[in-house]
Amino acid sequence: MAKDVYFTKDHQLVRTAVADFIKKEINPHVDQWEEAGVTPLHDIFKKMGELGFLGIRYDSKYGGEGLDYWYELVFLEEIAKIQSGGVALAMMVQTNMATPAIYDFGSEYLKETYLAPALTGRMVAAIAVTESDAGSDVANLKTTATRSGDHYILNGSKTYITNGTQADFLTLLARTSDDPGYHSFSLFVVPTDLPGFQVSKKLDKLGMRSSDTAELFFDNMKIPAENLIGQKGEGFIQQMMQFQHERFSALPLAYGTAEMIIKETVGYLKQRVVFGKPLIKQQVIRHNLAQWGAEILAVKQLTYHIVRLKMAGQDVSKEVSMGKLLAAQLVQKVADGCLQYYGGSGFINEMRISRYFRDSKLISVGGGADEVMKEIIAKLEGY
Repeated sequence: MAKDVYFTKDHQLVRTAVADFIKKEINPHVDQWEEAGVTPLHDIFKKMGELGFLGIRYDSKYGGEGLDYWYELVFLEEIAKIQSGGVALAMMVQTNMATPAIYDFGSEYLKETYLAPALTGRMVAAIAVTESDAGSDVANLKTTATRSGDHYILNGSKTYITNGTQADFLTLLARTSDDPGYHSFSLFVVPTDLPGFQVSKKLDKLGMRSSDTAELFFDNMKIPAENLIGQKGEGFIQQMMQFQHERFSALPLAYGTAEMIIKETVGYLKQRVVFGKPLIKQQVIRHNLAQWGAEILAVKQLTYHIVRLKMAGQDVSKEVSMGKLLAAQLVQKVADGCLQYYGGSGFINEMRISRYFRDSKLISVGGGADEVMKEIIAKLEGY
């Protein structure tokens, strides 16, 4: 076996620990959680926090492990092997979406009160940016936070919020000024146990069904002024930086899922006999699998290149946007192609391939749609 040129023995210890946890604590239950439409995050995150999985690259001062981006990648690659995209998504919200801005810009009070409990699994977090009229167009959001003494008064709504029915706090972007431009928004930590907060609806989704997704409503909700993350008016910029952590996490989820789909499909094709021989003997099928394998490796290597750039402190906006675009398209292509090989059985919900097919679509939609990634790339290339 060739020596791994990217990961050390210490990396592999983390990989083995995460893989064992998924094998014992996650995959045996995903069918039940899919059926229920929710994963018991407080229970799961408490266990993950005790094992140090929720704060791999965060400072140990706040309950993290203080490790680098390669260790984070190991974690993300392994949770991609969860047999339900919704469960992996819930974990990624906790590690790569709701907490980075608090860590990068929050006060010591916010880090101790919210970040530390999130990293140790004592609190469930959610990221609340999207509204019914402001998805990829973040600058169009209308939820307001108005200063009143030592509080902000929050009014409005958010939708498509992952972990929304279970979250103990939200990292929320709101409008704090009527002035035009990007300095009219601020990020807040919003505890969900205060008056004025309501989960108005749990959404019934096509895929990621084990992940609870909600519409949230805020009616004159008073939040302490000290829950402002960083400086007032800097929330839009902070959120754009946070998006890079979110979009990066989608890459290993996509290629890891694609690898898992192919592995399971090859096992099926070896057993499925059609016209007197296993389907795996069909040249067109083997060639498609080979093509997809090559594309998976290309996306994986782009991801590793991004990690190298991140380790060097480089801006990876262009590379992450390119990676998310390609990875999202690839996992959908693989899921669609492999479902075809299952024939009628692939159309049955109890088959995992149908779940992978449904779940794969979100990566092209969430965290910035494919079209947004293309526009970012075009601008950064000067087109």
